[in-house]
Amino acid sequence: QVQLVESGGGLVQAGGSLRLSCAASGTIFSINAMGWYRQAPGKQRDLVATITNRGSTNYADSVKGRFTISRDNAKNTVYLQMNSLKPEDTAVYYCNADRVTAKQALGVFVRDYWGQGTQVTVSS
Repeated sequence: QVQLVESGGGLVQAGGSLRLSCAASGTIFSINAMGWYRQAPGKQRDLVATITNRGSTNYADSVKGRFTISRDNAKNTVYLQMNSLKPEDTAVYYCNADRVTAKQALGVFVRDYWGQGTQVTVSS
């Protein structure tokens, strides 16, 4: 069974920094892309940043220049370094693993997975 475990959220003042981590566990053969999404209260879940297994990155315009996504393929782990945080960055941040090829009880399957979410709160 594949699981994504996130860590690193918390409370920070505006202008501060946080680093999120997300580790995928299980019998994993490959992961296409990994990324971070966020959802503020009353709003839809939006893309923050993604990174492919080859290191190509994509960022939401609102975080360009402030957030950096990185990945350790050997550890199936993705990171999000968040600098110059703003109150509008406050949200639950979710980790996503896209097209994970993994061994399950009944064979090898390809599917997407989500983490449980970690709260990031930026005070003004």
